[in-house]
Amino acid sequence: MSSARFPLPKRLLAAASLAVATALVVAGCSSGGTTGETGKPDAAAVVNVGLVLEPTDLDIRTTAGIALDQVLIDNVYQGLVGRTSTNDIVDVLATKHTVSSDGLTYTFTLHQGVRFHDGADLTAADVVWSLQQVKDTATFQNTADLAAVKSISSPDADTVVLKLSEPDSNLLWALSGRAGLVLEEAATNDLKTTANGTGPYTLASWKQGDNIQLKRFSDYWGTKAKVAGVTFRYYTQASAAINAVISGDVDVQTAVDATLKSQLTGVDGISLKSGKTTDKYTLAFNNAEAPFTDIRVRKAIREAIDSKAIITAVGGSGVEQGGPIPELDPGYDDLTSVDSYDPDDARKLLKAAGATNLKLSLTYANFYPASLGDVLTSQLKKVGITLTVKQTDFTTWINNVLVKHDYQLSIVNHAESHDFGNWANPKYYFGYDNTKVQELYAESLAATDQTVVDEKLAEAAKIVSDDAAADWLYTATTLTAIHDGVTGFPTSSTSARLDLANLAKS
Repeated sequence: MSSARFPLPKRLLAAASLAVATALVVAGCSSGGTTGETGKPDAAAVVNVGLVLEPTDLDIRTTAGIALDQVLIDNVYQGLVGRTSTNDIVDVLATKHTVSSDGLTYTFTLHQGVRFHDGADLTAADVVWSLQQVKDTATFQNTADLAAVKSISSPDADTVVLKLSEPDSNLLWALSGRAGLVLEEAATNDLKTTANGTGPYTLASWKQGDNIQLKRFSDYWGTKAKVAGVTFRYYTQASAAINAVISGDVDVQTAVDATLKSQLTGVDGISLKSGKTTDKYTLAFNNAEAPFTDIRVRKAIREAIDSKAIITAVGGSGVEQGGPIPELDPGYDDLTSVDSYDPDDARKLLKAAGATNLKLSLTYANFYPASLGDVLTSQLKKVGITLTVKQTDFTTWINNVLVKHDYQLSIVNHAESHDFGNWANPKYYFGYDNTKVQELYAESLAATDQTVVDEKLAEAAKIVSDDAAADWLYTATTLTAIHDGVTGFPTSSTSARLDLANLAKS
């Protein structure tokens, strides 16, 4: 299997940036996919939305960080296909797509009458150029996602065809993200400060350090936006975000801190909505180094950890996971029974491994709650493991843990969806090397039937969990505060994407 099929470091940094935001993401009260309908929408309304992470610049091709995806994908930029907040693939700039039985040819039929925000018509040539640029430019984000694509062509004005050198069951998922975004070939705008897409909103302004404003695109090819505009405001402090909701400075606040949700509970005119994510809060083991080379030690650590107590410590902000694949991803199975909480058996395993009075170090970035380390220290102490906790700045964590693999235990929010390939990559910082898992992952990529993809991934995930390659502390849920009168705001996967096509305010 080509190494290009694994996530590259810059993609990992993008996911890690998402982890910064979702370190504040938490669970809540009611649940759902988007907010429901209430009164008659006000077409002149502007909706103020509170976010956590602001982009460093606006170049969606080269700049890492999920902050760009949140604001620009779906709203300003679009691709041939997109994804829902529950990760279903849908046609967008394509009216339909077909995949050949051998999985080597993808054919997309284009919508007609699509315009870029500068007034230019979208052509098949723009699509071919956009995808070819991503494939050929090493500095572009997600270039590796098109590694299996050997040619991109447009046999006629309405059609784009991708030919693959080998089947890739992840291709449509890749095309629903940055790798598949369609830009105008003839445009000359500076992408670091401006944007020119085909979405329902144009980029009106960016006041760095304060807000980004979107405006309804009057010539949009699809159903026009129901609000005149959206203003994204950035709050890095959880308490400031809460205050902005209460004062009415924002109509919607994403990533509400669950430990502060009592300040919003019962407030007239404000609802708290809980949603699902793929944010996998993982206790990583350095599988390549002792004592983690002994499966008995790994299993003992897992059995010493009470995930329910961990979730309680972060304000109820998650659900138990038990394995490397979250509920929203292909191949998910409930693996919570594997190495479930059993401190008595954990002690027996440690004794059998000759690892009594074990001393371990836990290193993780300081934007994650200190309570995580506190609870783990207490739980592991009960089975005879002394844990030394060190929280570092993010740059130090990247250098020491992700790059140099200089660690024993670490906590990371692996927020990116469809990232099981990390477990099939022995060079990844987990240090996990299992030939059968690698074979199954390769077979999942080569499969042309989604049922087979799911089966291969589920089998591989079960092996990873049975091997106790890590402990999956929980999958985060996300809490969004929404003022009455605002409808159509997504409430799942909000730290990854915010499709505001159906947003309305009355």
